[in-house]
Amino acid sequence: MATVFTTRITAMYTVQQPDPNYVINALWEVTGVDGTYTASIGGNTQFDSTEQTTFVPYADLTEALVISWIPENQIDSAQACVQGQIDSLITPPVSPANTPLPWSA
Repeated sequence: MATVFTTRITAMYTVQQPDPNYVINALWEVTGVDGTYTASIGGNTQFDSTEQTTFVPYADLTEALVISWIPENQIDSAQACVQGQIDSLITPPVSPANTPLPWSA
């Protein structure tokens, strides 16, 4: 079964410049579901007002818009980590055992 990923914004931090409630940091979470297995990881992205070309008033922001501001490589990396977690749930890694030394009976 293929993993289905979702990304959601969990919090945003703002400053009052250059305009009221300018978003400078968005906290987000990527969740993956593969059948009965679920895993997630959080991340955050900081924004610089000097890099923004278009200002969107805080009241007009949508979750989809803020998610689109997150660099694709950050989302890809988070999805890879989540997939690794799910793979470990499906096929747990082998853990070595502390075996007594054969000459110490």
